[in-house]
Amino acid sequence: MAQNESLFPSIGSAAAQTDLLSETEPINGETEEKVTQEIESLCMECGQQGMTRLLLTSIPFFREVVVMSFRCQHCGATNNEIQSAGTIRPEGTVYTARILARSDLDRQIVRSPSCEIVIPEYELTLPPSQRGQLTTVEGLIRDVVTDLSMDQPLRRIQDEDGFNKIKALLDKLKPIIGEDEEMDDQLISETSTKDIPMPAFTLRLDDPAGNSFIEFVDSMGDPKWNMRTYPRSLEQNVSLGLISADDAAANVATRKELNEDEEIGGGGSGVNEEIFVFQGSCSSCGHPLDTLMKKVNIPYFKDVLIMSTNCDRCGYRDNEVKSGGAISEQGKRITLKVEDREDLSRDILKSDTAGLTVPEIDLVLSHGTLGGRFTTLEGLLEQVYEELNEKVFTGDSAAGEDRVPFEAFLGKLKEVKNAERPFTLIIDDPLANSYVQNLYAPDSDPNMTVELYDRSWDQNEEAWVERYQG
Repeated sequence: MAQNESLFPSIGSAAAQTDLLSETEPINGETEEKVTQEIESLCMECGQQGMTRLLLTSIPFFREVVVMSFRCQHCGATNNEIQSAGTIRPEGTVYTARILARSDLDRQIVRSPSCEIVIPEYELTLPPSQRGQLTTVEGLIRDVVTDLSMDQPLRRIQDEDGFNKIKALLDKLKPIIGEDEEMDDQLISETSTKDIPMPAFTLRLDDPAGNSFIEFVDSMGDPKWNMRTYPRSLEQNVSLGLISADDAAANVATRKELNEDEEIGGGGSGVNEEIFVFQGSCSSCGHPLDTLMKKVNIPYFKDVLIMSTNCDRCGYRDNEVKSGGAISEQGKRITLKVEDREDLSRDILKSDTAGLTVPEIDLVLSHGTLGGRFTTLEGLLEQVYEELNEKVFTGDSAAGEDRVPFEAFLGKLKEVKNAERPFTLIIDDPLANSYVQNLYAPDSDPNMTVELYDRSWDQNEEAWVERYQG
C-alpha cells in the first residue's frame, strides 16, 4: 500500500511537490527529482519532436490513473488524455449524479474510452470516445457546447433541420455554464456566480470496463450520487477485447444447440413451465410488443407468475409478479433483522398488495407501492432509493427548503441499502402472497419471524376478497 502511495501520489501532493521544486534552486543546473515524467514524442501535426508529460496519480475512493499531456513547441499542437493504471473490473459500473446547483458542476469526472455519458433530460448521449478524459461536470458541458457550436454556420446552410435541433439543445445547455445570451452582463458581475439559477439535470456514466468515475461530496452516502454494478454482456466483452469475435460466435452457436435440445421454459424439470406470449402495445410509445409470462415454483412457498415486457423501439421495460395460487385465509407479516450484506442477497417476492416498512429510518411504503416484484432485498431497496431520489430531485419542489431533510433521509436510506447499519424490514401482506428467502430452510431462520393474522373487513373489501369468496 505504501509503495502504491509513493508511486501514485494524490494530485494535491503532486502539486505541493511541484511548488516545492520550483522554489528550490537547481543543483548543477538540474533538479534531482521531477513530479512528471517527460518523454519526447512525435507530433502528428508537423512531424517534429514534441514533449509528452506523464503524471502518475491516484483519485480518492477510486483508483490509480495516468494523466498524459502532449505539447509541440514547433506548431503549438496539444493533446491531453487519461488512462487507467489498473485492470478492467469484473463488472461494469453505472454512476448517477443529480446536478442541482452550481456547486455540483465542480464534481470531478474520470471518463475512460469505453464510457458512455447520458443526460436523459436533454436526450443527449455521448458515445464511447477514443481517449480518456479527466474533467469536471462544467468542463464536460463546455466541451459539448463547443463541439456542437463548431459547425453550426455550415450546418445552417446544408441541413437546416439539424441546425434547428442542435440550436434548441444549445439553448438548454448554455444557461448551465452561464453563457445565456439573454442574461444581463451587469447582473452577472454584481451577483455571485453560484447564486445564478440553473436547470437541474441528471448525469449518468455507463462504463462496461468499470474504469470511469464521478466524484461524490463528503462520503459515498451523498444523496445526489449513486453507483451500481452490472454483469457485462457478450457484446461488451468483445468490444473490450476480453474475448475474440470468433470465440463469441462459437459460444452463441453452442448455446443455440443446447437450447434446441431443451424444452422451452422447461427450467429444471421441463413440465408445466411453458412461456406464454401475449400481444399488446407499449404504454410509452404505442409500438406493438409481446408480453412474456411464465409460471415459477418458489421452494417452500407457492407458484407465482412472472410477466416481462420489453419494447425494442423505445427501450421501455417492465416486470411484474402475480400469485399463482388461491387467496389465503389469513394475512402474513414478515419481519427480518438485517445485520450484514449477506442478508441483502436474500430472494424476496413483494406482491402488489404488500406494504414495506423500515422503522429505523421511518420508511413506510403503503400497500401496492412499486407493484409486484421478485428480486433480492438489495435490488428492492435499490429500486425504492431510485424512485424516491428521482421524485425529490425533479420538478419545482426540488428547489425548496423541504429538500434538505429529504436529502438526509436519502442518506440514511443509502446506508441501509448498502448494509452499513443494521435495520429491520417488515413486509405486511393481507393476502399472504409475499415471501422472503429462509437461508436455513427447512429449519427456522433466527433472524426472521413470520406472523399470520386475520384480515379486517376493510382489508377484505380493499382486496375484493368478499366478492371472490361470495
